Amino acid sequence: MESLSRRKFIQRTALAGGAMLLLPGLEASMLSDNSSGNYFLKEFGIDETLCQKLLAKALSKGGDFADLYFEYSVSNYLGLEDGKVNQSYGDISLGVGIRTVKGDQIGYGFTQELTEASMMSAAATASTLCNMNATPVVTSFNRLKTGNYYPVALDFNGFPANSKLPLLQNINQKCFGLSPEVVKVNAGFQSSAKRVLIATSDGVMSEDLIPSGFVYASVVAERKCKREQSFYNLGGRRDFAFYTDDVINRVATKSVNNALKLFDAIQPPAGEMPVVLGPGVTGILLHEAIGHGMEADFNRKKISTFSTMIGKKVAEPFVTIIDDGTNLNLAGSINVDDEGTPGKKTVLVENGILTSYLHDKISAKHYGVEPTGNGRRQDFQNYPIPRMRNTYMLGGTASVDDVIRQAGNGIYVEDVSNGQVKIGEGDFAFYVSQGRLIENGKLTSPIKDVNIMGNGPKMLTNIIMAANNLEMYHGGAGQCGKNGQGVPVSFGLPTCLVKSLTVGGTQQKGGQS
Repeated sequence: MESLSRRKFIQRTALAGGAMLLLPGLEASMLSDNSSGNYFLKEFGIDETLCQKLLAKALSKGGDFADLYFEYSVSNYLGLEDGKVNQSYGDISLGVGIRTVKGDQIGYGFTQELTEASMMSAAATASTLCNMNATPVVTSFNRLKTGNYYPVALDFNGFPANSKLPLLQNINQKCFGLSPEVVKVNAGFQSSAKRVLIATSDGVMSEDLIPSGFVYASVVAERKCKREQSFYNLGGRRDFAFYTDDVINRVATKSVNNALKLFDAIQPPAGEMPVVLGPGVTGILLHEAIGHGMEADFNRKKISTFSTMIGKKVAEPFVTIIDDGTNLNLAGSINVDDEGTPGKKTVLVENGILTSYLHDKISAKHYGVEPTGNGRRQDFQNYPIPRMRNTYMLGGTASVDDVIRQAGNGIYVEDVSNGQVKIGEGDFAFYVSQGRLIENGKLTSPIKDVNIMGNGPKMLTNIIMAANNLEMYHGGAGQCGKNGQGVPVSFGLPTCLVKSLTVGGTQQKGGQS
């Protein structure tokens, strides 16, 4: 088959003039063959001989290893405001990134043109990292066998816009029908289907088809000239069958109820106090305040406070923290990472002891360990770096009521947003968007307009109790940013008690916002 340039490929889809509601035609014509594992060969003529030639060029001036990352993805978005379509757009991404590695140094080139001349030029760019003798490349590839953590039908072709529209209209109607105080509803559906091919100079080749998407509702309610707003989403790496009436009802009900709850919310008193983190979405604190500090590049560069803590106690013995690429259908799940390492489960903290970092190939070689499957990138225009996948803490043995009772007087956090973290020190601040007061060991008034602040490693040592109710975040909107790259992630947490965090509320109990 002939090699196709990006322009010719898009022209063949007859959609070069725009995406919008025409994108399903592209999805149906170009993302329908998932059965053979040779998509890039069939559509673009990317065979093993060409991959070997590109890798040889990337290593023509030396280097430890090189890899190729081919990507073709289609994404689209449909949005409604008060029942009417107000946004519809899409994006097509096609290209290859070529990386040469020497030690911890990287040479990188990429191109959107999948012609041999353009790809060889990108490989030549990557090769300029070194000025030595050429490094040999393998003469054959082994097809990597991986798990299937986001199974889709063999003819999966994305999410057609004409299927999304009734679903979003249903969300809109349900939100308005739940309360006369709802004055505005925005509903949206973001989805993508990505195909990748990875080939490495040490002989690994792997292809993957990655679905992604989420549906959401954003609700504004009004009571006595006062307005409150709430957002809720569900999704992940799933096919369209996930988006049932039950899911739509949950998105609508959660969005409306959370907005109405805020009318009765107060601000808690400010100061140091016990904080109970509810299950599920509050795991974002684990991700941001602790997880980033366990990414190996930060430790290799001595940026993280965990850089000297392998084998040492970092939490109480009941605390075990895992970063996992093998959870079914979650946003951070991966069959294979972007360097060709199979998705796997990595125990970071076991029984309170720090046992591992999150490694890509560069950091794994530095530490003399195996890669953990955490080499991830945003797209073919970026090289991979150590990134989290689905990060969570295992549940304990206590009941939820016991945890709240043990807190005495403090706050219970249901949801957080707008966080800031200093990776090196681990200092963080998060806005509590949903929560409750804890008074005399019981949940009382809802709270709002409050921040919680602390230090990640210190917070980890201050987790003194955990319930037996681990929940994972099942949204699809979670994007983690690092070094200018965003990748989808998920996280989880059981209900747990942090002995002390700084709460920024009012100076008086029950202050009004």
